[in-house]
Amino acid sequence: MAETEEAVRCTAVTKEFGTGGTVRALDAVDLTLRAGEFFSLLGPSGSGKTTLLRLIAGFERPTRGRIELAGRDVTALAPHRRDVHTVFQDYALFPHMTVEQNVAYALTVRGVRKPERTARAREALATVRLDGFAARRPDALSGGQRQRVALARALVDRPAVLLLDEPLGALDLRLRQEMQTELKELQRTTGITFLLVTHDQEEALTMSDRVAVVSDGRIEQTGPPLEVYERPATAFVAGFVGTTNLLRGEAAVRVVGRPGAYSIRPERIRLADPADAPPLDGERTVTGRIADIVHAGAHTRFTIALPHGDRLTVHRQNLAELPPTARPEAEIRLVWDEKDAFPVPG
Repeated sequence: MAETEEAVRCTAVTKEFGTGGTVRALDAVDLTLRAGEFFSLLGPSGSGKTTLLRLIAGFERPTRGRIELAGRDVTALAPHRRDVHTVFQDYALFPHMTVEQNVAYALTVRGVRKPERTARAREALATVRLDGFAARRPDALSGGQRQRVALARALVDRPAVLLLDEPLGALDLRLRQEMQTELKELQRTTGITFLLVTHDQEEALTMSDRVAVVSDGRIEQTGPPLEVYERPATAFVAGFVGTTNLLRGEAAVRVVGRPGAYSIRPERIRLADPADAPPLDGERTVTGRIADIVHAGAHTRFTIALPHGDRLTVHRQNLAELPPTARPEAEIRLVWDEKDAFPVPG
């Protein structure tokens, strides 16, 4: 399948629940996934991202709209007639079966002969680096290993699209970060289209070729992770994807120097001694007081209180040298490039 082909297309997809459609979970959503890409739906709880995944999987039907897989209309098709598989957060492994039996389950149901399903199950286990685990049962595995078994089971049937419903949510931070790397490598190796649903910005930004940010049943922005982070299309995206300083109204005029709504990422702001040389052309500066300092591992977070009650957050890498005046309650100057104050609608 060529990379330019479409794996999934949703056209004006709306999903309503309740009597008379009183709750609209999705509102005329348009979405296209390219074949062979790693795509993420990123949004808070209740945004509609999981509902969209369930519609693509066939577990729910849209109230209105059309869903296509590889150009084929599947809107009314049952899940087992769609060339997709889903990996859930709870893994849903059969405890009475061995790892190999779990992985081969779909092949068994389809009547695939034992030699072929054994070979394909072991191939899938090798793909997720679980060679030698075929005879174990799920209760003898770690959380990360159970997650790999669930992935192998979803991949053994070689689907065109793999749907991942917050699959790393039950793992601890370190294991979650390891699995992010493994999932991305697995997607590259297999060439299967991956669609990940997550509320975790790091997961989406780390693994995805493209991200769609979802809020209140609508897609706010779609694009490569860096573009979504650096150039948010709306105030919601600016505030949800990473940390930002969102300035509106009079605060924007005081800090940025012009009306509107602006996003300034904390890592784009530099700390300087108030006695230092004035800013260069193209730079903006304000003076404030250090209200709080929080050491957060690789970086330190400063909260700066400005005149008129405005506050800015600054992230400073711990390798960088701080001005000698950077201490609690001290006066400090903030400097940033004017282009880093990015206008956002709303």
